[in-house]
Amino acid sequence: MLARAMAEYVDCDDDGPVIELGPGTGAITNGLIQRGVDPARLVLVEYNPSFCALLKERYPQAAVVQGDAYSLRDTLRHALKMPASAIVSGLPLVTKPMSVRLRLMREALALAAPGAPFIQFTYSVAPPIPKSLPGVRAQASERIWLNLPPARVWVYRKSESSSRSSGRI
Repeated sequence: MLARAMAEYVDCDDDGPVIELGPGTGAITNGLIQRGVDPARLVLVEYNPSFCALLKERYPQAAVVQGDAYSLRDTLRHALKMPASAIVSGLPLVTKPMSVRLRLMREALALAAPGAPFIQFTYSVAPPIPKSLPGVRAQASERIWLNLPPARVWVYRKSESSSRSSGRI
């Protein structure tokens, strides 16, 4: 249910890559593919080498990048040929300091096309990244009670005014 809810925010008809951060064994990846995202559009950023090997076997059309999502710009330096149409994160953001979360979102949105979503789930009641950041629009799904534990999906996008100005978040 959670993977399906996250995948709903991804435009299946866009041509741009869909970056997934922390795909692990591929639960969210499966949700994206079931929704209709072409596996060849997927750029899976995974830190664990064993999971990378598993992902390459399960999703041979996807680009699997072994690296640190928290250094996203460096990790994807040579992997993207065009701006991402979505960034989908399965990272446990609430375990990181807020400065790290904000840097990750800034780097992710800098790699994304205008209006592209940064999609993050959380089990927490509070948003994983503040919903009142300058230059960012945030929206939340209803709580997904059928997920154990219950979760919520948060979607962040650069606001129109910040895309036209300095691009800073």
